[in-house]
Amino acid sequence: MGVESEGLSLEFELEKLDGEEARIADYFDVIAGTSTGGLVTAMLTAPNEKNRPLFAAKEIKDFYLTHCPKIFPQPKCCPLLRQVKKLIRGISGPKYDGKYLHGIVKEKLAKTRLHQTLTNIVIPTFDIKQLQPTIFSSYQAKEKPCLDALLSNICIATSAAPTYLPAHYFETKDEQTGKLY
Repeated sequence: MGVESEGLSLEFELEKLDGEEARIADYFDVIAGTSTGGLVTAMLTAPNEKNRPLFAAKEIKDFYLTHCPKIFPQPKCCPLLRQVKKLIRGISGPKYDGKYLHGIVKEKLAKTRLHQTLTNIVIPTFDIKQLQPTIFSSYQAKEKPCLDALLSNICIATSAAPTYLPAHYFETKDEQTGKLY
């Protein structure tokens, strides 16, 4: 059973106990994830206009089923040509350009910042310039505003995988000092 299925089952059980408005973010002090798990974490904890989770767990499966074919489009060519293209892409860079993913994540998460999540979250990314991991934590963002990045940028960065999706470079700005990070 995958993470999304487990989240769906858990939320379903919570709804049976506490009503249909019960959401996973209401029950956990911290939710963490990396790559697609980071996106799921953001979807479960980003607030909507009513300050409730943007997505219920049951809606996440449909999100993936709807958008994955556009995030990871499959070529329509013969198997041999597909293998040659795959080999060339493997040498030359990521298989997918990430443009659709970037667009849909920015649309859904809009201007939501890390500190605004409905519960604490932790999402790791990897800084290819510094060659080290960067851990984004809503708890830290509340303490250090310079770490308060857009949730969409964090999700795109954690989803970046060298052979599949391109790296995502972004900066955060300390509003008090104007310094970029």
